[in-house]
Amino acid sequence: MTEAQGFPAFTAQHRSTRGRSWWARAWVQAMEDTSLDAGQLRKGRRYANSGQVGTITISPGRIAATVYSPEDTYESVVHVDQLSDDDWRRFREQVAARAGHIAALLDGEMPHSLVEAASDAGVTLLPGIGDLDPSCTCDAWELPCQHAAALCYQVAWLLDADPFVLLLLRGHTREALLDELQASAAKPTEAGVAVADVLAATPGELPEPPELPARVALDELAVAGIEPPGDLGPEALQLLVLDAARRARSILNALLHGTAEPRPLDEWQDAVRLATDFPQLVTTLTESTGRDLAPGIHAWQYGGAPGLDVLEHTWTPDPAELNRARTELLAADDDLTISASANQLTLGVDVQLRLDRDGRWHPYRLVDEVWSPAGPPSKDPLVVEW
Repeated sequence: MTEAQGFPAFTAQHRSTRGRSWWARAWVQAMEDTSLDAGQLRKGRRYANSGQVGTITISPGRIAATVYSPEDTYESVVHVDQLSDDDWRRFREQVAARAGHIAALLDGEMPHSLVEAASDAGVTLLPGIGDLDPSCTCDAWELPCQHAAALCYQVAWLLDADPFVLLLLRGHTREALLDELQASAAKPTEAGVAVADVLAATPGELPEPPELPARVALDELAVAGIEPPGDLGPEALQLLVLDAARRARSILNALLHGTAEPRPLDEWQDAVRLATDFPQLVTTLTESTGRDLAPGIHAWQYGGAPGLDVLEHTWTPDPAELNRARTELLAADDDLTISASANQLTLGVDVQLRLDRDGRWHPYRLVDEVWSPAGPPSKDPLVVEW
């Protein structure tokens, strides 16, 4: 029988209750989408941040904690369906199909590709609306009540730190899953050998992919004898060759290490990128595009292509995404005045948050009647740096 695991109580802190990882956010969304009372959720966030939730005990299908309030002490429990033996078999097959899956789990990550592959195999790992069953010894009729909501919010913090917490809730400890993977890795298959290599290493000693070629320095680029196109001089051509080498290295790095490839850019975005990386090209690029590059460069320095996009365009995100951010901001400051339009939240009269398509919030300030980027983006609207 799998034993329960206890997690020490969180101290009082000002922290986003939505979670930082995408899987923790999915957990929170499942709980919030089930709720019929936003007031209980708001109180739950305050309980979570004020350190009023005691030690959290997690066992297969169940999380529990004592929640302390000024008037009494309550026992809150949330039940989650466990995966069947057949579900676990299919899940293990998806983990073993790519060595990178188990490597990511050991490194504290829950790959989108693993969750999607498991879903395709009929295994729902992350809970959805209605999948969390909360209860509490308080007399509130809402589900979840503020005490159970606080517990769920803090579980999101545990999920941020270790995705194996989710697997424990679904019925398997970290050790049990790794033992089963080790047993399956003994089979003479290509996937089994790959998983065996990963499991044989500690998380800090995972098999390393080949080394990339050494970085190219500007003075090492030989462009003599190459006729620059148009009005470009040798110096500009040398910078463009350096840029091409950097881009090629990024793509090669993505292929070898599984990191994200550079996103495709249109001509204007690429012009802004080049001007940001190589100020020597600003005059040439301004003349060729016929546009002022300064605002775009400012936005790119803070947020790259997504930062440039929210500077110049609006889009319509999921209303729930804006509502969650708005609720958290109001929970932190009840006197705050917030208005919403498209992907933008305006706080007061001269501060604005703009949501990009990657789920990050970009801070803006109104300067001389012009909205200007004011800092780097953040997944958490409460910790945006201005």
